[in-house]
Formats: sequence, C-alpha cells, structure tokens
Amino acid sequence: MIKNLIKLEKKILKGLSSSYKRYFFDRVDFSSQMIAVVGSRGVGKTTFLLQYLKELKEEHPAHKSLYFSYDYPTNVDIKLYELAEEFAKVGGEYLLLDEIHKYKNFALDLKAIYDFYPHIKVVFTGSYASSIYNSQADLSRRAVLYHMNGLSYREFLELHLDKKLPTFTLDEICTNSVSIVDELSEEFLPLEYFDEYLRCGYYPFYFSDKNNYLKQLSAVVNLTIDVDLVMLGHIKSSFANRLKKLLNVICYSKPFELNITKVSANIEVSRNTLYAYLSYLEKGDLLTVVVDNKKGVTALSKPKKLYLNNTNLSYALCDEPEIGTIRESFFANQLKESHNVTTSKQGDFIVNNKFTFEVGGKNKGFKQIKDIENSFVVQDIDSTEDNRKIPLWLFGFLY
Repeated sequence: MIKNLIKLEKKILKGLSSSYKRYFFDRVDFSSQMIAVVGSRGVGKTTFLLQYLKELKEEHPAHKSLYFSYDYPTNVDIKLYELAEEFAKVGGEYLLLDEIHKYKNFALDLKAIYDFYPHIKVVFTGSYASSIYNSQADLSRRAVLYHMNGLSYREFLELHLDKKLPTFTLDEICTNSVSIVDELSEEFLPLEYFDEYLRCGYYPFYFSDKNNYLKQLSAVVNLTIDVDLVMLGHIKSSFANRLKKLLNVICYSKPFELNITKVSANIEVSRNTLYAYLSYLEKGDLLTVVVDNKKGVTALSKPKKLYLNNTNLSYALCDEPEIGTIRESFFANQLKESHNVTTSKQGDFIVNNKFTFEVGGKNKGFKQIKDIENSFVVQDIDSTEDNRKIPLWLFGFLY
C-alpha cells in the first residue's frame, strides 16, 4: 500500500507549480504533534500541504514523510488508522492528510493515531470547517486548529508584481498610517490593482485561469452547499436551493437593511432554521457574521451584520453589489483573520474592544465617532496625511 501511495505522491509533487508561500507558513507551529487546517474550497490548503511536503523531502529522508488525499478515487477505501500503522512500520514520521472530511470516521482514527503513534506528526486539512469543529469533542485536546484565509491584498500584490512586501500590525496601522502609506507608495500605486483584487483576487486559483475565475468561484459555492453541507447532514439536498437564495438575498442587501424575519419568510424557513443556516454558511466560509459588541457570545445566534465572506463572492453572485457593502466586507474579512470584530452604535466596527472604525468613501468624516477615543475613519482613498484617516486598502497588509 505504502509503495503505491509513494508513486502517486511523486506524480502529485511534480504537478506542484506554485513556489509562492502564503502568510500561513509563518502562523503554523509545525512542532505540534497534530495540526488541523480548515478553510474554504480553493483557498490553497492543498498547495500548502504539498509545499510543506517538499520541504520535508529536502530536510529528511524521503520515506519519512507521506502525502495522502481522500480526494483521489484510489484512496477512498483506505482506512486511516491502517494507513498510519503501515506508515509507522517503514519509519514514517510526517503524515500529511488532505480532504480529511471525506473520510467518515476521521476523528476516531486521528485520536487513535495520536495516542498510539506519538512519533508521527500529522497535518490534516478539511474544506468545510464545520466538519472539524463538530469533531472537536474528540480532537480538542490533540489537534491544534488553524484557519486559512484567502489572499490578502498584500499577497495578491506580491503575486501580481513579483515582489516582496511587508506586513503591518493593527497597532502600527492605527499609529503610523501616514508613514506606512508613503513607504508602500514607493513600491506600487495603491489603487492600481485594488479593484481587481476586490473583484477577483481573493482565491489563489485566479492566477491559474483568470478568464474562468468567476465561473470557478460559483462552482465553489455550489459544491460547498450541494456536497459539503449535504454530506455532513446539515441540510437535505432538497433544501440546497434555499441556502443559495439566502446568499443572493444577503448579496443584494445593505448590512443594516437585513431583516431576519423578512428573510426567513422570503426563503420559507423558520427564524431558528435561518440562524442554523447562517451558522453553516459562516463555517463554510461563505458568510462573514458580525455580532453586537454589547452582547458577547450570546449574540452569535443573532447576527447584527451579515456579509458574503469576501468581496469576490459578491461580484460572482451579484450583478452590481453595493459599494458600501463591498468596503465593509473587505474590512471585516481582512480584520477577522486575527482580530475580534464587532458592531457598534457609533461607527461601523469595534476591533479588539479597543479601536472604533467608520468605513466609507473619500468624503467620509468623523461626525459619528468624533468624541470616541481610539476612533478612525477608513476612507476609500490612495493616500493620507492624517493618521486618523486610514486608506481602506492598507488593511490588506495585516497578513
């Protein structure tokens, strides 16, 4: 079994075309015995695994590491624990498992591998985050969970311009936006590629087939709902179109115009069912849910603001999305990668219970947040001469 898998692995590695390494490599602590990587379909999890595999092959004898995917028809009947057992017999130490959610009893098998083969380090991925979250009762003490975002604006520019660009912390952006913008403006024109990114730059596969990108993105949405959600038993296949209708309603709505009662009536489900649907879509990386900062965790079932997960989805599913929604969606998506984002009565967002942000166009002012400490206006502009007026695009440099 192992010999055949190694042959398949060599073929797969030969097809690895991307040498660009995402921000994600700097986030993961590879010393952990078991690592779980979740994220949307098409976000780059397989490329991440294969790049890590290539590193392992260069640093250790080839037989020490193995890539295995349940996405290949020849692998679907292979039992995970038996695979690890055979791998251990030949001295294996690094087992990289792709599309783990397609294996029915993955949580039980991973527990056993962790307990009985502690010398094997396991990194596994799942396209639909909920499949991993739902198994946390079994894996919470064993697997370290990481979520992979799509490309940041910085990463998009690095791929587009073939140059290395720095990241900045939120504190740095809020303190020194003027000097940071001046520094970056020497490397590129800030708004030259921003619209392209908002429309098409979030998923790495854009650079493989730009002409068919939006079609492929629509396929990602359909597969997440028609296959992942149905396979996990969250919805019946006959209800899939209701979730797609829900995404369409959200797509055409302004964030504060979304009335839960009206939406539930529109797609013909109860309010409680609608809340469940919203949770599934968020864990499937199709929605971004922002809650009220005053209500804390209990507000998770009652979202204050809803956006499609990223701006590319808005352009794929809507003919003409609201520009105000696009701006807020970009901001929330980039900040939520590493920060706590909630809504506020004054301003649009509170981040980390510290910073208040009002997001808008070039003429957006401080009227709504003028008396609030640590408040900032986020404007859709290229440059700034005021550290409290921060260009929107700059928040694409957080990772």
